[in-house]
Amino acid sequence: MRSIELFYVIFNIVLLGWLVFGRNKSQRGILIAGGMSMLFLLVHGIIEGMRWQMIPTYLMTLFFLVVVVIRHFFNPKVQKEQQSSMRRLRVVLNSTLAVLYSAIAVSLPIVLPVFTFEKPAGPYQIGTVTYDWEDTKREETLTPELGDKRELMVQIWYPADTNAKGNTAPYISDSAVFAEGYSKILNLPKFLFTNFGYVKTHAIENAEISNQETTYPVLLFSHGFSGHKNQNTFQIEQLVSQGYIVVGIDHTYSSTTSVFSDGRIANYVPQKTESIAYLDKANEGWVEDAKFVLDQVEQLAQNDPENRFTGRMDMENIGMFGHSFGGATSTQMLMTDSRIKAALSMDGVLYGKLRVPADGLKKPFMMMSADDSIREAKETDGKEFIEFVNETLPRYEYVTVGGNYWMKIKNMKHMGFSDLYLFSPLYERMEGVDIQKAYRLINDYSLDFFNHYLKHQPFKLLEQNIGDYPEFTLQKG
Repeated sequence: MRSIELFYVIFNIVLLGWLVFGRNKSQRGILIAGGMSMLFLLVHGIIEGMRWQMIPTYLMTLFFLVVVVIRHFFNPKVQKEQQSSMRRLRVVLNSTLAVLYSAIAVSLPIVLPVFTFEKPAGPYQIGTVTYDWEDTKREETLTPELGDKRELMVQIWYPADTNAKGNTAPYISDSAVFAEGYSKILNLPKFLFTNFGYVKTHAIENAEISNQETTYPVLLFSHGFSGHKNQNTFQIEQLVSQGYIVVGIDHTYSSTTSVFSDGRIANYVPQKTESIAYLDKANEGWVEDAKFVLDQVEQLAQNDPENRFTGRMDMENIGMFGHSFGGATSTQMLMTDSRIKAALSMDGVLYGKLRVPADGLKKPFMMMSADDSIREAKETDGKEFIEFVNETLPRYEYVTVGGNYWMKIKNMKHMGFSDLYLFSPLYERMEGVDIQKAYRLINDYSLDFFNHYLKHQPFKLLEQNIGDYPEFTLQKG
């Protein structure tokens, strides 16, 4: 719950309790209290923005104003005998309604909050800029129109000066479009996702890049099927604050939605995600997306028209990370593109054209897995799933060969590697995941991994924590 919201709700509940239980309430006192409630409403609406989860609290304010009007214009005379006989029943009824109403007013904003991201721990502020890039050499295969070219929305986050000023970037660019996208993909009512439009990040739009270092290593990020380029903001902001430039890719028509610079919308297109053969082939397209984006980034590093990134990207130290299908894409990029020096896959099945060789990847690689995903693979007895496991499980056999890492996080679910559990603490509790603890673990170890292989710093965690621990198991080949 946001700060003004919190004080507004508490004030209205206290005021409601006073109206129900208080004695000798003066007209002046009620008028002042109702006016303060209205003032809270106006301040909250102007600064934070109104949202439907707060409707019970807004109705409380309306109720107080109605009470003021009634007491001013109507003063019915009731016999003392009637007052005495009805008083107890009225108190019980009013108390029950007040408690029930207050519970609803408090619970809705808490269950569906305007969530916040943990403050980045690094020394840098964060800047961000978004691009709309078209690959004129590739046909778009997921639209019926002939001649469509592959077009991608890309967001870049980068270290900014400590005194950078500007507009704080929203979490998502168009809340109504994304709410519709989430609704269709998750089969839930659209209004549940309108909160995302109020979520702010720590990034400043078009900020000046920091001059603290000459260049910064570059990391590509690839989301999962039906995800989007911002879905790991919890992780991206932490990495950028520690001195990385992160390039997030929307894989058009496989993302929640893409909103192009001219307002056109490309929604998620349902695909054969149950077919291994289809996913292996589809991953080749995602790899082409990543290669094209990296080509564009190279051009920015050489000659940025806005002169932001010219000479500021360390193109000798490029890494990639991704979640789910994006993790598979990161692994394939590590094997196929010499520019990628290290890669991290978060709960990604190893789809794609190539297999991890028996003698290992020969490049730095780290796999993070949810214990729930591994357990499902071992315990599910459905025929189709068994066929799926028998086909894909052998692909992991040589993941750690050659000194690479595999972290298996305990009490973890597949979507815990994204921002999605921030949507509601109820969702987090239902899934049994302590998401903030999981985020800190992911951030600490992914930073340690990239710091070693791209910034050439000594390990602080990975080499020191091989083995089994209460929160995770870490293997090294």
